[in-house]
Amino acid sequence: MKGRARLKEELAALADIDTAALPYNEEVLAYIRRWRDAGGRTALVTASDRRIATAIADHLGLFDEVHGSDGSNNLKGVAKAAFIARQFSGQSVTYMGDAPVDLAVWKEAGRAVTVNAPARLRQRVEALGGDTEHLGAAGSGLRPYIKALRPHQWLKNALVFVPMLAAQRLDWTALWQTLLAFVVFSLVASSVYVLNDLLDLSADRSHPRKRNRPLASGSLPIARGSLMAPVLLLVALALALPLGIKFIAVMAVYYASTLAYSLYLKRQLIIDICLLAGLYTLRIVAGGAATAIPLSVWLLAFSIFFFFSLAALKRQAELVDGVAAGKVTAHGRGYHVGDLPIVASMAIAAGYLSVLVMALYLNSPAVRELYHRPAALWGTCLVLLYWISRMVMKTHRGKMHDDPVVFAVTDNVSRFCLILVFAFTVAGVRL
Repeated sequence: MKGRARLKEELAALADIDTAALPYNEEVLAYIRRWRDAGGRTALVTASDRRIATAIADHLGLFDEVHGSDGSNNLKGVAKAAFIARQFSGQSVTYMGDAPVDLAVWKEAGRAVTVNAPARLRQRVEALGGDTEHLGAAGSGLRPYIKALRPHQWLKNALVFVPMLAAQRLDWTALWQTLLAFVVFSLVASSVYVLNDLLDLSADRSHPRKRNRPLASGSLPIARGSLMAPVLLLVALALALPLGIKFIAVMAVYYASTLAYSLYLKRQLIIDICLLAGLYTLRIVAGGAATAIPLSVWLLAFSIFFFFSLAALKRQAELVDGVAAGKVTAHGRGYHVGDLPIVASMAIAAGYLSVLVMALYLNSPAVRELYHRPAALWGTCLVLLYWISRMVMKTHRGKMHDDPVVFAVTDNVSRFCLILVFAFTVAGVRL
C-alpha cells in the first residue's frame, strides 16, 4: 500500500540471494571491463532495491558507484532518467538497458546500448536519433518458453494410455478421450514444471545442468514465467471439462500433490520417493477416469512398485552426483551421501517386486480372458528383470540422467527392451 519502492525494500529484507549464482551476461560484463580498462567510470543504476544492487556490485567489483530503489523512490523509467540527469549533470552518459521502460533514459543519454533487445525495441531506440550499439541477439523468440514447458517430459503422460491398452479397448471414443487426457495432463504438468522452476531458482542456479533451464539462466524473465504457470492451468481446466468430474478430480489431486512436493515434501526422507511413485500412478488413474475403464488391482500394484523403483533411481543418481562432487548431502533433499547403498537397495527391491507382481498376474484368470497365449508374456518379466538391473548399474556408475525416464528414451538398449516388451505382448494377444 506504500508503493513499489517500499514493496521492493520489504522483499529485499526477506530475500536470501546468492549473488555468485545469479545468471550474469558475460558479454555485458566484458563490455564493462573494457570500458573501465579504457579509463571510463561505471555506475549501476537499477530499479532493484539498493540492498540487492549493492550485494551484486560487491560481488562483481565492476562499478564505481551504485544506486537503486530506496524504499521511497522507485528508480525506474522516467524517475531513473531524472536521477541520472541530476547525478551526472554535465557529463556524457552511455546507458545500457534491455527493456522498453529504458527508452526514457536512452532519450536523455548521449549513447544507447541495448542488451538482447527484440528487433522492435532496437528500432525504437535507433529512432531516438542518438549513437546506438546493440549487444547480444535480437530476442530469443519462443524457444525459452517452449523449453520451460519441458515437452520431453510429456512422455511420462503417455501412461494415460495404459488403461485403454491393458483393457484392449481400441475404439475411437476411448482413443479420443485418452488423447485429450494426454493433452490436459501435459499442460498441467508443464504448469507444475514452470512453478517448480520458480520455486527452485536458487537450487537450480547451483546445479551443473539445471542452471541452464530458462528461468535459472535468465533467458526467460521471471515475471513471464510467473504468468505462464496459471495460464497453462486454466487452459488445461477448460479442455478437461468434456472428460467429466472424475477426471478433473484426479487432475486436482495431481496438481495439489505436485504443489505439496515442490513446496515441502521433496525435502522429506522417503516420503518424496513415495509421492513420486504415486504421481506416476496417478497418470494411469487419470487415463481410467477419462475413459471410464476400471483399473485392476494388479495394474495398480505393479505401477506402485515399478515407479517407486524409478523414483529411488532418481534419488540414487542425485546422490552419486553428490559423491562425485564431494558433497555431504543432496542439495535441497533429505538425503546424505551415506544413504546411497540403502537408496540403491530400495530401487532394486521395488523393481524386482514389480516383476513379481507381473508374474503372479500372469497366472490369474484375468489374463486368460484377455490373451490367447499368456505364456508369451513371461518374456516381458525377463526383459524387465534385465532392464531394472541395468538401470541400477548405470546409476551406480554415474551414467544416469537426472530423470530415469528421460534417460530411457535416449538409451538404445532401453528402446530395444521396449520393442521386446511390445513384441511379447502382441504375441500373447495374437498368437
